[in-house]
Amino acid sequence: MIRVVLVDDQMLVRSGIRGLLDLTDDIRVVAEAANGDEAVAVIAQAQAQVLLLDVRMPLCSGIELLRRQQGLLPPTILLTTFDDDEALFDGMRAGARGFLLKDISLERLAEGIRSVAAGATLFRPGLTERTRAAYEQAGGAKVPAEGGARLTARETEILALMAAGLNNSEIGAALGPSEGTIKNHVSNILAKLAVRDRVRAVLRGLELGYI
Repeated sequence: MIRVVLVDDQMLVRSGIRGLLDLTDDIRVVAEAANGDEAVAVIAQAQAQVLLLDVRMPLCSGIELLRRQQGLLPPTILLTTFDDDEALFDGMRAGARGFLLKDISLERLAEGIRSVAAGATLFRPGLTERTRAAYEQAGGAKVPAEGGARLTARETEILALMAAGLNNSEIGAALGPSEGTIKNHVSNILAKLAVRDRVRAVLRGLELGYI
């Protein structure tokens, strides 16, 4: 069973999400909070595997909570009513592992929770479309990295799929190489971009124009 903590200032939203997840066989909301400040104590006691966190709340927003508790929270999916690029990238920088709109289907929400619990990242389809468009426009060309090694065409393609939230196995299935080969490519990407994880690789790739 995947244990989830749900933090949202609207009681009806919490009730709705909890009710939906109760329909699954493997996901349960084990604790709730109405704001970021209240969430800290709740999260510490809940032993959750995934945190569902509203972006905008009184007292302490979801992104502010991520910043304050960086490295201390379970893998976190940010929830928002609005399709907001600025919130997406602020959340990524603060350590979020995913970003979903509140009006998504139960299937998509459950799939996202399972993916993040398994260690994947989860970004919304709009980012996927932009990264693919950027890659196609660049024709797979290498983009100079400031003071660092350039990514190859294949590494650029893999970085775009990382931005879409695909894990190594899914990238391998999409592109053909084995999961082990993809893992090696990802390690090379992290080294070339001088970052320590996939989320920071996506952010750095955006800054440098790879995606």
